[in-house]
Amino acid sequence: MRIIVIFTLIVIFLGAFWKVEPAEAGSLGRYEVHGVDEDDMLKLRGGPGIGFSIIVGLPNGTVVRVHSCQQTGGTRWCRVSLQRARGLKGYVSWAYLRKI
Repeated sequence: MRIIVIFTLIVIFLGAFWKVEPAEAGSLGRYEVHGVDEDDMLKLRGGPGIGFSIIVGLPNGTVVRVHSCQQTGGTRWCRVSLQRARGLKGYVSWAYLRKI
């Protein structure tokens, strides 16, 4: 029992000093917007969730670079930049991205 407590404390201590980052730029690669209804667009948002402001709508076929992803509630949100306008960054739902 004492070994388990010591091991747990060591893990907590080391976890406080190691910062684990999600996959960074380039490691997830290029994706295209896919599966959005014809009369709709994928919303590029200011943060990972529907409560964040919409920056722009992305139609099917738009190429983005995925920098990282995180789970928020029931949705996996990815931080992306546009292939043709790299300064334009935001978050989109992973469900509408397809690897290219």
